[in-house]
Order: sequence, then C-alpha cells, then structure tokens
Amino acid sequence: MHAITILIADDDKEIANLVELHLMKEGYHCMKVSDGQKAIEAVRSYRIDLVILDIMMPEIDGYEVTRQIREQHFMPIIFLSAKASDLDKIAGLVRGADDYVTKPFNPMELVARVNAHIRRSKQFHQASKETLSIVEAGGIIIHPEERAVLLYGQPIELTPKEFDILYLLMRYPKKVFSTENIFQQVWGEEYYEGSNTVMVHIRTLRKKLGDDRQKTKLIKTVWGVGYSFNG
Repeated sequence: MHAITILIADDDKEIANLVELHLMKEGYHCMKVSDGQKAIEAVRSYRIDLVILDIMMPEIDGYEVTRQIREQHFMPIIFLSAKASDLDKIAGLVRGADDYVTKPFNPMELVARVNAHIRRSKQFHQASKETLSIVEAGGIIIHPEERAVLLYGQPIELTPKEFDILYLLMRYPKKVFSTENIFQQVWGEEYYEGSNTVMVHIRTLRKKLGDDRQKTKLIKTVWGVGYSFNG
C-alpha cells in the first residue's frame, strides 16, 4: 500500500520540522527540502501526494515552483507563507495553489487542511476509476480522465481547482450552485464565512475561457445565490 507522501519545501528548518512532526503524527510520510529547485527535483523524482510550499525561498520562489509543477502534475499544493495580504493570497491561488495558510499558523489547522485535500484527491481518483464521462457544451469539451479541456478545439490550461469547478458546473447545466456548495464539493471541506476563494477561481476561470469579454456568459452569476453553467 502506498504511503501518502507530503513534500515540505521551506528554508526555515524550525517550521519545516514542526510541520513534519504534526504530519507524521497523522501517519504521513514527509520529505523536506530547503529551496525551490530541490522541490521541483523531488516532485519529478518521487511520488508526491501533496506539497506544502513557502513562497520566499532560495534559488526559485514558490510561484515559479508551482508553475513548473503544474505543467505535469495535479497534486494539491498548499502555500505556507508570511506574505499575508489578500493580494498575496489571490496571487497564490491564481498561480495554481489549492490553499493558502499564513505564518504564524496553527499546526492543527494546517493538518486539517492537508487531510481535507488528501481526502478530496482520493475521491477524485476513485471517481476516475469509475470512468467519468466526457462533457461538451458552449464550445468546451472536458476529458476528465486526462483532465484536459478544449475550447473550440484548442487546449487551455486550468489549475486543478479551476478544472474541478468547471467540470462540476458543466455536468449540471443551468443548475445554480451556491458558493458554499461549490467550496464543499471542490475543496472537500466545510465552507467558512468571509472566504473569497471560489470567487477568485471563478474570475480566473472566466478569463481563461474568454468569458469576461462576452455579453452572454458561459458561467452565469445568479446574484445572491451562486453560479451556473449557461452554455
């Protein structure tokens, strides 16, 4: 049986050791690296199930590490950073991270988020084994097993969460999903008030689909309720 492996990429050894200690108590296997280049090499060389990633690291920063990882891999990425402004968080999510935890942090909260992302990842892989169906509408074709999206025949690159949101909405066209419902189904955890995570992902998803330039939106906002696919 495959032991779930978490990669911890942080040049602060005390923080890396603290995170490792709490994750090992949960039964996870941990790998630690201290710079961005080593993080990329670890992902390429080993089977990594989730990455906890600092942004400000030697060699290559966390943003570039995420970009390179996302070229081939879809494991969850959690930024763990001292950059704590809303703009920093949005920048991290837009670049492909699945979650963002600010320093100083509660180790138990971080563990809870790791558990939620691992659980969600397992659910997706299980669903893939049950043969997820291809969906097509509004000029978009989604091949879920390959996690590939075509827009008018041309491939577009989506982050894992953008992909999951689009696939959820397209499977149930015209159905309105609340922000809370989208968060629970895509992130696999309870929604917390004040989170703008779904809104940020919807915004970047619309931009990649060219939806922000169209009068008739593929992803429709139902004010005060949520979002639906209108293709």
